[in-house]
Amino acid sequence: MHATSFDELGLRPELLRAVAEAGYTVPTPIQAQAIPVIMAGRDVMGGAQTGTGKTAGFALPILEKLAPMANSSPSPARHPVRALILTPTRELAIQVEEAVRTYAKYTNLRSTVVYGGVDIKQQLAIVRAGVEILVATPGRLLDHIEHKSVYLGQVEIFVLDEADRMLDMGFIPDIKRIMALLPVTAKRQNLLFSATFSGEIKKLADALLNAPQLIEVAKRNTAAETVSQCAYRVASEAKRGLLEHLVRSRNLNQVLCFVRTKHGASRLARQLEKDGLITSAIHGDKDQKARLEALEAFKAGKLQVLVATDVAARGLDIDDLPLVVNYEMPYVPEDYIHRIGRTGRAGAAGEAISFVAPDEERLLSEIERLLKKAVPIVVPEGFDPAAGSRRDHGERSERGPRHARPTHEARAPRAERAPRDETRAERPPRDETRAERPPREDPRIARELAYALNPDQPLPEPSAAASGDTRSPPRPTRPGFGHGRPVPALLMKRATPPAPPAEPDSA
Repeated sequence: MHATSFDELGLRPELLRAVAEAGYTVPTPIQAQAIPVIMAGRDVMGGAQTGTGKTAGFALPILEKLAPMANSSPSPARHPVRALILTPTRELAIQVEEAVRTYAKYTNLRSTVVYGGVDIKQQLAIVRAGVEILVATPGRLLDHIEHKSVYLGQVEIFVLDEADRMLDMGFIPDIKRIMALLPVTAKRQNLLFSATFSGEIKKLADALLNAPQLIEVAKRNTAAETVSQCAYRVASEAKRGLLEHLVRSRNLNQVLCFVRTKHGASRLARQLEKDGLITSAIHGDKDQKARLEALEAFKAGKLQVLVATDVAARGLDIDDLPLVVNYEMPYVPEDYIHRIGRTGRAGAAGEAISFVAPDEERLLSEIERLLKKAVPIVVPEGFDPAAGSRRDHGERSERGPRHARPTHEARAPRAERAPRDETRAERPPRDETRAERPPREDPRIARELAYALNPDQPLPEPSAAASGDTRSPPRPTRPGFGHGRPVPALLMKRATPPAPPAEPDSA
């Protein structure tokens, strides 16, 4: 029988007080099952859908186990890293550390988060001052290790959150490098949490975990039952019009819209802004400050639509998110589960709508095969697909119709046309309309005249008759390039001056 309140889990009063102030009274199934096992020191391989409370499921027992070592000493040596939590994305890392700090506010345990996209110098001072709980993304943690600001030799608890996403993003080599710096597996407690499992995840678990206990609160690779799912068959060029129709007809203020590429996210956000919707985009090319600002505005209800890539498919905890739209179907079926898991969190109801173009039918079939059930196909009410297609292609009504050239049939027959001599005036003679132009000077003649005026040109040789030379004329040769033209001064070989006469030898 599972616990029905946090008081039954054996947590210390400081943690219970923080949990109560956070508004939690009844533990979720994953929390009720995982917390006692982790507090007992066992390795855990936990599986549950996103939004079921996995973060508190491992954060609370970690704080319970580390609380006896809490102290207020300013010495960094008294605050070594004892718990390391790795997450795949910056947003998830920030969210996990916020939860840890919320639950630990009545203890003396220190925590911080390190992630890429910001200057590492801002993080070095905090990490070097000493923290017991470090939340990090793999790449930035390796940066800190190279700066020798983090020592992992005293880590007692190692948590790998969203392990399947780590695999998809190619972080497994980095994780293995980090694991080599930790104490041996037998001397530390290892926790692996993931919403989906695969063969690669099982191999990773075999290398990471030591006789783990498997905790699953739902069937593997299934979506939350509280999320209603449906799909619209719609052409690609009509998707934007359909999205605008849904937002306006339902008067929605928070719609999370997923696309596949970073360029597509930025382009769709710009187009929706032109359509009059308050929109922003979040993807990997945006710096961390812009991403956080967009998320905060969306959580506060200041954005109608947030366009995101799968970087936002994990770990975003948004209270009462009404609708998730798969504007473009994901290539990986498991990503569909994570996308729609942004709504219907903590037992609340949610809705997920997918726009399926003809070339995406195969992707929908793969998702249904993973879910082991069909996604209902419905027809959007009050939406004209033809109008949406015209809008995406850009209607010309605002600019006015393009004036078409009259067709051959629309022209008057040749027999009905006026004679040419009556419709066109006779062209006046050329000598009456234009003045006589001077002849254009040939550039070759001008160049040769310039050569001839060059004082360095050789003098013309006298003819044989004028010089009295009776020798036979030279043998005619074939004229070469430049024959009969002056030689430029730069190419002319100057004559060598005669040598002075030799002085007679003295007797």
